[in-house]
Amino acid sequence: MPALPSLINMMSQLIASPSISCSQAHWDQSNKGVIQLLESWLSSQGFQCEVMPLPGQPNKFNLIATLGSGDGGLVLSGHTDTVPYDKGRWKSDPFKLEERDQKLYGLGSCDMKGFFAIVLDTIRQMQLSDLKQPLIILATADEESSMSGARALVAQGQLKARYALIGEPTSLTPIYAHKGIMMERIQITGQSGHSSNPSLGNNALDAMHDVMSELMQFRQQLKANYRDASFIIDYPTMNFGCIHGGDNPNRICGRCELEFDLRALPGMSNQALMAEIAEILPRIEEKTGTKIQLNSLFPDVPSFYTSIESDIIKACEALTNRQASTVAFATEGSFLNKMGMETLILGPGSIDQAHQPNEFMALNQIQPMQEVIRGLIERFCLQLNEPKNEE
Repeated sequence: MPALPSLINMMSQLIASPSISCSQAHWDQSNKGVIQLLESWLSSQGFQCEVMPLPGQPNKFNLIATLGSGDGGLVLSGHTDTVPYDKGRWKSDPFKLEERDQKLYGLGSCDMKGFFAIVLDTIRQMQLSDLKQPLIILATADEESSMSGARALVAQGQLKARYALIGEPTSLTPIYAHKGIMMERIQITGQSGHSSNPSLGNNALDAMHDVMSELMQFRQQLKANYRDASFIIDYPTMNFGCIHGGDNPNRICGRCELEFDLRALPGMSNQALMAEIAEILPRIEEKTGTKIQLNSLFPDVPSFYTSIESDIIKACEALTNRQASTVAFATEGSFLNKMGMETLILGPGSIDQAHQPNEFMALNQIQPMQEVIRGLIERFCLQLNEPKNEE
């Protein structure tokens, strides 16, 4: 069997292959180079690899690499894309792995190309010729923008396993739940005119004031009615992120846009929340004589929840000696759950370093993560899971 490059070498090659995912076309890149590297390395270790272009996006790919067979097994999952980077704010080239002060710096070092290198380095050290259940390595596209890679997997329904770990940076803490997220835009069209005579127009900013007032009341209702003590911010949040309207102080504003996000707790329906917001707007349209449109900036991401009694949660609590917790950021966890897998989020590095200049993974995160990966493979792929006796 061909030898794999060293862990650092693999991490260097992955980071050197740019794969930025962004809603802005001038930033957005293909992830083909990263997928080709992973496919080459995993194939050399005996994995059966399937490279899957995303529907309608021929330059974006998912990879499913499978070793062994069976109706159970374990998925080790990560995304191949990164966010954009701040030019001029990095101390080193973001596409060149650099070690300084016991840290590995580079774009994607912790979020989350480094995870793949750690997985591959762990696999090389294990004897996997006699798997009782399959080991699957999943690499997805566009997690940082639309999550279209995970959405395509759900639509295709080809990924089958019983358990899954997503190696997002959690500082090695098992995560069993996170909030969902919606990003929405409200557009109001009024009528511009000379500001000296209000009757010459219909001010979209005035109407937006009514919209924001109603949304603030709705936000307070959500906070009053929904709580989950397992989260640090234990209620749904709505953030008004940006607003644009008008062009000059002496013109009646003819158009105004508000963009906001809404993060719902597990158990809440994104669609139901959208329907409630949509019901508010016609009243304001009628009152103000404007046209109001509500549109999603991206498809919503459902909240994620796996029972803390799940075998994989219990296994990771034992392997890390840490109690499972929750996070505020969103992942692909809900999509893997939708495909029937008991999923948790656990990975090396800190989310505090993700999306920041000089992103890094501390070297002391690597060995503990390898121990978790090794323990999960032994538990869910190398051992036969005997059915429990019922009395």
